[in-house]
Amino acid sequence: MHDDARPLSCQILALAVPALGALVAEPLFLLADTAIIGHLGTAELAGVGLATTVLHTATGLLIFLAYSTTPAVARLVGSGRVADALARGRDGIWLGVLLGALLGLVGWLTAPGLITALGADPATALHGHAVDYVRYSMFGLPAMLGVLAATGVLRGLQDTRTPLVVAGVGFGINIATNFLFVYGFGWGVAGSAAGTSAIQWCMLLAFLGVIVGRVRSDQLTGLSWRPRWSGIRATAQFGSWLLVRNAAMRAAILATVLMATWMGTTTLAAHQLVFIVYSTLAFALDALAIAAQALIGRELGASREATARELTRTMIRWSLWFGVITGVVLAALAWVLPAGFTPDPEVRAAATAGLLVIAVTQPLAGYVFVLDGVLMGAGDARYLALASVVNLVVYLPGLALLAWWLTADSGGDGGISALSTPALVGLLWLGFSGLYLAARGVTLWWRIRGDKWIRLGAEHL
Repeated sequence: MHDDARPLSCQILALAVPALGALVAEPLFLLADTAIIGHLGTAELAGVGLATTVLHTATGLLIFLAYSTTPAVARLVGSGRVADALARGRDGIWLGVLLGALLGLVGWLTAPGLITALGADPATALHGHAVDYVRYSMFGLPAMLGVLAATGVLRGLQDTRTPLVVAGVGFGINIATNFLFVYGFGWGVAGSAAGTSAIQWCMLLAFLGVIVGRVRSDQLTGLSWRPRWSGIRATAQFGSWLLVRNAAMRAAILATVLMATWMGTTTLAAHQLVFIVYSTLAFALDALAIAAQALIGRELGASREATARELTRTMIRWSLWFGVITGVVLAALAWVLPAGFTPDPEVRAAATAGLLVIAVTQPLAGYVFVLDGVLMGAGDARYLALASVVNLVVYLPGLALLAWWLTADSGGDGGISALSTPALVGLLWLGFSGLYLAARGVTLWWRIRGDKWIRLGAEHL
């Protein structure tokens, strides 16, 4: 099952291209869902925007469920232990569902306080809409986390096409369901969240059906579907390091947003526009990282060190070239893209400055993302976590130094420098795409240059 005679380039593309489609499906759905909610009114749209901040933070931290199951399953597949691979995947799915049930209950009870803590006045309609969206989303949280784990299982089995199909069909049906619940049934914001929760459960059932079919096709009918606590513990232990990594990365993003907020409303608006483009491009580069997780895990599990190193070199080259291509395209579009988001000429000019900075640093971003995937595939979660903390420690003083310099340039009276908004946005993104990504690149290069991340066989999980 793990032997593949195809050229390495074909193996990478076979995983990366469908992974890219699945990654792009979700932001496209969110755009459609935003349009559905937006026609209800400004308070509803703002409330959902606030609620999704809570939900995206939770799912962003818990993405480790996919990143934990992929390398574990891939490594066992590579060693020929298919039954153990599926058992480990089963335990990961159970962990996602149980964790989702616990967090769903906590989220339902604390939703009013969370929304208030984000600055919404409890007396406003905005607060009520945000609370409704959070609470009705909690019904689908166990399924959502189960889907993350199941996606990781299939990636570990070298299958990224099924997640693409399930995501595409699921999100497509979700748009129709949400429209029916919101307008047909008149449930408003709560209807959108309830519709999404229902589809998440349907997607989880679809994934489970595919995995059950894989069990039958491999004649593993003796595989029990009851959770094995040792497997759940192993997934949680690996995931805890990735949770630290994700939390450190979220802290860097939050610190950048706080700096943009301090710089003024126009700077914040431009920064948000640039961040949307940056995140969208990250999906394209992340597709290679997903392929890296699955392929590196498989090759190390099969004790094929030479192939794992060759895959790493190939994907590094590809990531740099992809970064060059996306950077050139972005640089060409930097002057026209902002016009599609805002009519404000100052925001457009500032966003263009930020887009040009991230265009130049796209090769670096590609390098960082793919090496992240390589080390995840190798199961090197502890190093990734510690390196992320180091990167944050490097980045935060850089932001503080920038704030000090801007204040000093204004005369030291607590105000901000008289630099133009495009200059401020350019400096901010030079810090994030330059200093922060460069720190990540150095720590990843330092690890990959040695042999400590190479652990052969299925016992290193």
